Amino acid sequence: MRQSAVLEDLRARIARIEGVGVRHDALPFGIDELDQHLPGGGIAAGALHEMAGSPDLADDASATVFLAGILARMEGPVFWCLRWRDLFEPALHLAGLHPDRVIYVEAGSDTNVLLAMEECLRHAGIAGVVGEVGKYSTTASKRLQLAAESSGVAAFVFRRAAKAEQVAEGTAAVTRWRVTAAPSEDLGIPSLGRPRWRVDLERVRGGNPHAWIVEACDATGRIALPAALVDRPAAAEDRKIVA
Repeated sequence: MRQSAVLEDLRARIARIEGVGVRHDALPFGIDELDQHLPGGGIAAGALHEMAGSPDLADDASATVFLAGILARMEGPVFWCLRWRDLFEPALHLAGLHPDRVIYVEAGSDTNVLLAMEECLRHAGIAGVVGEVGKYSTTASKRLQLAAESSGVAAFVFRRAAKAEQVAEGTAAVTRWRVTAAPSEDLGIPSLGRPRWRVDLERVRGGNPHAWIVEACDATGRIALPAALVDRPAAAEDRKIVA
């Protein structure tokens, strides 16, 4: 067997062991500084991802809109599983996720949310499945990852009000994100600039954690780097926010 064939066989075996034997498309953010740190250059379909804000309402709202912006750029309906209906739905529309695309599953408990997610993930052809939970186990994350991989649907566990210092269990998620509110640009006049977030990629399979300051989603679900960061000279690169 040729060396290249041996290497391909080894890669396939490793992929099966890691539970990533089936490759699916990835949705890029369209920002090289983010996409180059993600497997496949974006948010992978057929995989589990984790989102978190913080106990601060502004941070949890920022994480919600960040997630809505990702889903807005995917095709198909969205299943949003939650314990009870405390989601401010108009905010999703501001990020481009039209309310007609979202089906809410009010499950009543973390356990039921996870069960509902797993059931929804059995159906191919939808954009994604979201589950809002306080916490979940490593075993539950593995079940969700396998279900997502089988159907090719992106799964998102949203850990509501999760503290930054809170130690999370091990997870099968491909990425883990934390999104918090950041100060807007000072316009020099009595007005508000475009909202900004600090986006932390806390964990990524096969990569290293990073953090960025970004401008919040527009009406099409797209985030952007502030102009000052895009245009700054290369000599200032070492001042970039990197976790």
